Amino acid sequence: ENYSLSQNYPNPFNPLTVITYYIPVQTHVRIKVTDELGREVKILVNEIKTEGSFSAEFNGDGFSSGIYYYSIDAGNFIQTKKMILVK
Repeated sequence: ENYSLSQNYPNPFNPLTVITYYIPVQTHVRIKVTDELGREVKILVNEIKTEGSFSAEFNGDGFSSGIYYYSIDAGNFIQTKKMILVK
């Protein structure tokens, strides 16, 4: 099977959203959140994961309303998606 990164839910969100992803083999996984200017604002996952489906929660408390991006880097798989925080 293939790596996958799902759209966060709910989106738009306030203040919590969940990001689901699938890893087909054991590998190091890093999921980070960046702001519109590309500045890293939060690391959600930074560890070795076994095969399977996982989820990570992002809490927008303390962050301004706006567009944020979340990216996964796992093995040779890199993908970025957009999410919207509305307060």
